[in-house]
Amino acid sequence: MRIELRVCKHCYEGEHGNPEKTAVTKDMVTIARRVREYKDLIGLDALYVTMVEEGDPGGAEELPAIVANLDHDQVNLADTQLVMEDDDGNMLVYPEPEDILDVLTRNIDQISQQTRQDVTVELSEESAELLTA
Repeated sequence: MRIELRVCKHCYEGEHGNPEKTAVTKDMVTIARRVREYKDLIGLDALYVTMVEEGDPGGAEELPAIVANLDHDQVNLADTQLVMEDDDGNMLVYPEPEDILDVLTRNIDQISQQTRQDVTVELSEESAELLTA
């Protein structure tokens, strides 16, 4: 199985002026990077973290799946999403931050059952709130 976390680079760096979204984005990246460190313990082949910038034409992604929605007759591409591909090439895509955090933290839970090392990640209030909602 391969996983790719795509996040807006500007949200990650706090350039959009939305500190809550920045906190959640940073948490997602931190958790994904921790999972990547221990990916072999839970049978992951690869975990990619891709920073996306506004206006990117695409193509830099490791897994070719893009989520879009219609908003007032205009197509909007999701700049933050988690894409998972199994060994048969089937893909699951999670565009919602709550779902992304849930999937990533479940991976951390699986890893913690396979090692004695502390793999926990300190979450921001914003992320913790999304996970308990």
